[in-house]
Amino acid sequence: MDVFPDFEGMSGIGDLMEVAGALLMAALIIAVLMVLVSAIIWAIAASTGNYSLAAKGRIGVLVSLGGAILAGAATGWLNWLVSLGEQL
Repeated sequence: MDVFPDFEGMSGIGDLMEVAGALLMAALIIAVLMVLVSAIIWAIAASTGNYSLAAKGRIGVLVSLGGAILAGAATGWLNWLVSLGEQL
């Protein structure tokens, strides 16, 4: 028996894919901008001796990198889940 998800049977799936792609692009752009802003704050604060602000800038860099990695990995994870569903 061949049972698999038929995404073409749903009306509006193309629009949903476009919205998901646009959201992913926006998330990646925001993450990259936040990396740049946080890195600049980290560098300026560390050079002026403001170690409290430098720590916040470092945390901002790490959090935005994590967000970019998760947003990028979401596509691969979703594709893996769809292929796993096709095998069941």
